[in-house]
Amino acid sequence: MERVPAVETRERAVPRSIRSCCLLALALVLPGCTSDAPAPTAAEPRASSSTKSGAPRLSWGACPAPDVSEGAPAKKPGNDWECATLRAPLDYAKPHGDTIGIALIRAKATDQAHRIGSLIFNFGGPGGSGVTSLPAFADDYKSLRARYDLVSFDPRGVGRSEGVKCLDDKELDTYYAAGSTPTSPEEQQALVNRVEKYADGCRKHSHQVLPHVGTANAARDMDLMRQALGDDKLHYFGVSYGTELGGVYAHLFPQRVGRALFDAVVDPTTDPVQGALGQTRGFQLALDNYLADCPHQHDNCPTQQQITALLDRLGKQPIPGADGRQLTQSLATSGIAQSLYSKDFWDYLTEGVEDAENGDGRVLLALGDAMNGRSQDGHYSSLQASLTAITCADYAQRYSAQQISTLVPEFRKVSPVFGDFMAWGLTQCTGWPVKGEWQNPDVSAKGAAPILVVGNTGDPATPYEGARKMVQALGPGVATEMTYQGQGHGAYDSGNACVKNAVDAYLLNGTVPAHDKVCS
Repeated sequence: MERVPAVETRERAVPRSIRSCCLLALALVLPGCTSDAPAPTAAEPRASSSTKSGAPRLSWGACPAPDVSEGAPAKKPGNDWECATLRAPLDYAKPHGDTIGIALIRAKATDQAHRIGSLIFNFGGPGGSGVTSLPAFADDYKSLRARYDLVSFDPRGVGRSEGVKCLDDKELDTYYAAGSTPTSPEEQQALVNRVEKYADGCRKHSHQVLPHVGTANAARDMDLMRQALGDDKLHYFGVSYGTELGGVYAHLFPQRVGRALFDAVVDPTTDPVQGALGQTRGFQLALDNYLADCPHQHDNCPTQQQITALLDRLGKQPIPGADGRQLTQSLATSGIAQSLYSKDFWDYLTEGVEDAENGDGRVLLALGDAMNGRSQDGHYSSLQASLTAITCADYAQRYSAQQISTLVPEFRKVSPVFGDFMAWGLTQCTGWPVKGEWQNPDVSAKGAAPILVVGNTGDPATPYEGARKMVQALGPGVATEMTYQGQGHGAYDSGNACVKNAVDAYLLNGTVPAHDKVCS
């Protein structure tokens, strides 16, 4: 979900995160598929130095093997990819103090004679690794690579860029399996205790970076990247939480915005409760769309009543999953949410619910593991820990169990499947050791170059209304809104030719589509 209560509301759907993430497919482990990540075998890329002009200089070299913290696929990027490390101030208030390494990856433009510059990608989360995501998705961006160097990065606190660590793998297995929808004061206190133990683990393992992983610092890092890459303007492709990051960049550096695409758009005007409610509606809408479509594809489709009954049973009695693990209510809810990120996963949801009703929890468990960043070999990426750390560094709001309990009926009314799960995800920052920076981000960007904002009417993690809110918040004359009438999270990678052609025309030629253009 994304910065959503434990899902990702700003892009995901797992109570423990309130944001949004579109990278989960990379970690998806289903029967017949693997996503094991081998231990690193190559040296880290060399770090940047500074030029006489003050701009950081990057030393590009061969990419190291995938790192488990990134939730990486099992193989290294091909020879056309190169990696580097950008040194950035850990604390921008102390520019000459400690530094943090920001891992970068790049594939150069194939048509150098007509090269525009670099196109920097952020695929969401917050907490997703761009270093692993960009090569994995690169085939979707062949047309853009003709004239752009494709560049992505692990934001500070993510993956190779000092990825946040909170608990070990065994502890995380227990944490994600535990009940997340308390029904008594004792269960509420147990949930709060678990969340506070998680926060204390983050403090113990990652205390140095926790105060400095917020979105504003990541935006400042992107401006250092722009300088290091030799670009006068920042050309940008942001997905899900990446749209929020792009909006904050545009606010801080409006005159440096080049061609920028915001896809699967986060509403920057909401607080965590409003955002979580919006995401709850989004996931319920996606579930409704799945339930309406399923009978046209299968004979064994579940009903919403069957799904809620299954989750209720799992809350009382888990069922066998895989490798001696059990499918609990929390893991099953995460798995159902994960399956709604893409219409391509709907068949897995059908299979997973049917199997679970017959006592086999393997498919829903695999989907839930994907949401939580767990690979088949039992290792967790930094995805969820980083998501929590970035969210709690950004947002100042902290919610008590008593406050959340009064909100549960409203969430439950919005979605009988996801309501309780999402509401109690608002405990995400309870006991967090760092204060948050804002109530909601300022993305006003007067004077910025035109930004293209694309909303998807069927998006579960970043509801469609967020696109219009982003356009309004960026300010008069800054952004143009385009609508995709589709399903799943995001628009450009949906396979819709109308969306792709319009975005490519904008990024490659500067042609801004007509305002309120609709693709279906």
